[in-house]
Amino acid sequence: HSSIKLLFLQHEQGRFLCFDHLTFWVGNAKQAASFYCNKLGFEPLAYQGLETGNRDVVSHAVKQGKIIYVFSSALNPGNKEIGNHLVKHGDGVKDVAFTVEDCDLLVQVTLHFRGLHLIAGHECCQINALNRRTFTLLAESPYQRNLLFHRFWSVDDKQMQTEFSALRSIVVANYEETVKMPINEPAIGKRKSQIQEYVEYYGGPGVQHIAMNTSDIIPAIRNLKERGMEFMSVPDTYYEQLTEKLKHSKVKVTEDLNVLQELKILVDYDDNGYLLQIFTKPVQDRPTVFLEVIQRHNHQGFGAGNFKSLFEAIETDQHARGNLTILTPNGVSKNM
Repeated sequence: HSSIKLLFLQHEQGRFLCFDHLTFWVGNAKQAASFYCNKLGFEPLAYQGLETGNRDVVSHAVKQGKIIYVFSSALNPGNKEIGNHLVKHGDGVKDVAFTVEDCDLLVQVTLHFRGLHLIAGHECCQINALNRRTFTLLAESPYQRNLLFHRFWSVDDKQMQTEFSALRSIVVANYEETVKMPINEPAIGKRKSQIQEYVEYYGGPGVQHIAMNTSDIIPAIRNLKERGMEFMSVPDTYYEQLTEKLKHSKVKVTEDLNVLQELKILVDYDDNGYLLQIFTKPVQDRPTVFLEVIQRHNHQGFGAGNFKSLFEAIETDQHARGNLTILTPNGVSKNM
């Protein structure tokens, strides 16, 4: 028997620690921040705007546990950069920031030895309002080559498909595996997939959904639903099938399946553990960014077992939007 050894590279000095914050460019930062506070229980953290001497851009930062979101908007009519972004993409994630050790060194290594380029006029390494060193990445970066991230998990379109649509997914992670980023692409199916719908409505690639980790998902989702947060629905047949499958599984789900069914929380599992997850509906009018709440019990997967159920739920919403269009063999849409 031959053995395979995986070699994961790490930086000689400096390392990626965790996600620091996400910055959204939005049409109205005050109202966006208010939505996350009212619907998701975030709390105001920081502000910059006219009152703090910022004449061009206003930003509201909100926090929930270790999660920080920053919402930024233009203050003046002539801000073409933010204005053009909103016309093309609508509200969305502009910037993903990581907390790192030895930011200056990582920047120099990444820039000079691995061919990553900064956008003119943008600092890559900065001190944010919380006095933490953050390293901001550009969406176009090849993560494995430039950042020494490695492939953590992957699944192809043969595993991730429904009757209508399919996708491929690769998850990249830093050396310590404290940062994980799924990269998804649509695969040709009979109809337009949720990934293709996102790309078309966002005007290109971007952050499609954000997973927020919790230690107790049931009271968290009860609270969010009481606040009026809307989640994707799952048919009762999912839980009937799940109950039967779990009878033959080595893993024991400690949560009450009836409660999970009531709240429409999904379960994925293997022989070692399981995860619980639920997805919100898009948090803006364009069917682009949505959120995930996840709780892990010794399971490091990404819900591949829930793909069919999740996609069918999303396809129901796509159909309501008139976007579950039939695709010809070469991937061109035609009206139903």
